[in-house]
Amino acid sequence: MFSKLSVILTVLLAATACTKKNEAPDNSITFPLRANVKGLDPLRDDNEFSFEPIGLVNESLLQYNYLKRPMVVEPLLAEAMPEVSKDGLTHTFKIRKGVRFNDDAAFPGGKGREMTVKDFVYSWKRIADAKNSSDGWWIFDGKIKGFNEWREKIGKGEATYDTPVEGLETPDDYTLKIHLTQPYFQLYYVLTMGYSAVVPKEAVDKYGAEFLNHPVGTGPYMFESWIRNNKITLTKNPTWHGGTYPTEGEPGDKEKGLLADAGKPLPFADKVIFLEIVEDQPRWLNFLKGITDASEIPKDNFDKAVKKSGDLQDDLAAKGFNLQTFLDQEVVYISFNMDDPIVGKNANLRHALSLAFDQATALTKFYNDRGIFAQSPIAPGMDGYDPEFKNPYKEYNIEKAKEYLKKAGYPDGKGLPVIEYSESSGSTGRQSSEYLQQQWEKIGVKVNIAQNTWPQFTERIKHKKAQVFGIAWGADYPDAQNMMQLLYGPNESPGPNNANFKNKEFDGLYEKTLKMPPGPERTALYKKMRDIFVDQQPWIPTIHRKGFIISQGWINNIKRSKMIPAMFKYLRVDLDKKKELKAKL
Repeated sequence: MFSKLSVILTVLLAATACTKKNEAPDNSITFPLRANVKGLDPLRDDNEFSFEPIGLVNESLLQYNYLKRPMVVEPLLAEAMPEVSKDGLTHTFKIRKGVRFNDDAAFPGGKGREMTVKDFVYSWKRIADAKNSSDGWWIFDGKIKGFNEWREKIGKGEATYDTPVEGLETPDDYTLKIHLTQPYFQLYYVLTMGYSAVVPKEAVDKYGAEFLNHPVGTGPYMFESWIRNNKITLTKNPTWHGGTYPTEGEPGDKEKGLLADAGKPLPFADKVIFLEIVEDQPRWLNFLKGITDASEIPKDNFDKAVKKSGDLQDDLAAKGFNLQTFLDQEVVYISFNMDDPIVGKNANLRHALSLAFDQATALTKFYNDRGIFAQSPIAPGMDGYDPEFKNPYKEYNIEKAKEYLKKAGYPDGKGLPVIEYSESSGSTGRQSSEYLQQQWEKIGVKVNIAQNTWPQFTERIKHKKAQVFGIAWGADYPDAQNMMQLLYGPNESPGPNNANFKNKEFDGLYEKTLKMPPGPERTALYKKMRDIFVDQQPWIPTIHRKGFIISQGWINNIKRSKMIPAMFKYLRVDLDKKKELKAKL
């Protein structure tokens, strides 16, 4: 028995060694996600964990240039940027001819058909249809002639998807005229977003609720498989309409090697694999072993990975790893559910909790000082951001916090029910929640921590069941309006206003800014809205994070921006370098 087993093992090991020796290097891209993905339907492109796989399978009319900064919008499925009427209310798009949905069993013979503008109208109606509970309705709400009316009628059973919308005119298969109710200066930005991506009716009909788990689109990659809470695999789409690597960027890109592939056909990788790794340490170890091609650096490993100068530590540099830093337009915040009868109805209580939060220690403890303090929802580089502005409730002052708690009617916390703080799973999330719990106990406020998976966490928020919770918002486009819409009353949950904040003055100013082009007058209104936010304190804004992404030395062309979901179509694996560097890991 022992002898026979030894022979079998010897043969297996020899076969394995032979396979590895002759195996061609793999040019796939493998990337970790910090949370479990909820679904892959553009209808719910509401977080950074799903928007990257969605952005590779499903495409929109427009996209951002991958290299240019500030961000520049350019055509994707559109043939060119649209023609605009003199009054700014009609935008005429011509779409690319010959674009096909990827091959899928949803189509006759399994062959994807050609996309037309009617597919965009159908896809956008899915967002408008309230029964789909899309998070993305805010991008069109009140903006397109007759669209809100169609939404109301279909909700009452008085319309179907075949019922025309006045503002979505399709004179032929390749022309889409969008008629606006008023000037919409963010239109082109929202038409880069996953929400506005095109999907085929055949696939939605075939898969029904399962379309969430089986996306079909026009993108450079197509869905292959998904092992829930583990791995999403996308494979190169052989019928993709094509695209090339950009030939221009910003100053310094050429010196960084980011233009070495200028003009070459995309995509470079045969597969893109997303691994759902919730915990920090397994995610980091997978990168160090070469299983994943890039990673964020967990806070507990940061000092051992990065020198105070900002360069990689010598041992990691010797393995060929590369480091890139970036400051995305985002805000991390602690949100109060303003519909909650305790925290939502008492501004003095919210001010007390804000004053009792030591953000300087939190920035060091959980972010390795990778970021700047947030004073409001508006991120650096956006219209309305004022680097000199100081939020009076952001100072760490326990005595002042106690004074506000007394004004709130809860001296030393007496009579105040236990506050429930919801968090998503992960070691950093647990640690930061416990830190917040300790902070608020200093003024007599007791906190119960409710742990959730990411899908559970988002469900609690969207159903207004979370009392207090920590979350972040990365801007969809470089305009402060994208941050302010998080506080606009009609956008309450399940929309993006997850604080359920409602303030007539704020809403009126927000609606006014929507009709205004960029300029000093609009900037002044953004600052007024900021001041209302500070006075009412529906959030505790904490930081604007600075991103650090570390990548394997065999990966070329990384230029990270969380506004660009399709980054992976631009990445190229240097197979010779991969073979060389893998030996060092």
